[in-house]
Amino acid sequence: MSVQSINNEIIAGNFTNDELNSIINAVKFARARLADKTKRSLFLGDLVQFTSTKTGRTLQGTVNKIAIKYITVATTTGLWRVPASMLTSVQEEWTPDNADFNDPGSRHHY
Repeated sequence: MSVQSINNEIIAGNFTNDELNSIINAVKFARARLADKTKRSLFLGDLVQFTSTKTGRTLQGTVNKIAIKYITVATTTGLWRVPASMLTSVQEEWTPDNADFNDPGSRHHY
């Protein structure tokens, strides 16, 4: 079932208030699971990007702090508190300059 067909069913459907509340709760639960999954995949110093709801610009930065509801991201314009569900991880281009060969947790460790 596609997202469009689900939207059409909700709009055209004759749902009761309880049924609509159940759909809303399912969406909230799915969003929370997505945010938790994103949070578990992030580490301090990871490169991430998000689209600002204030400016509409896509910003990139590094993870500075991981809290319960928000991830603090350091960008060139300052610190941003961003919901985890709004973040996407950005793969950093590997160069010898940014490789840390002494870090055992690094994928470049030899």
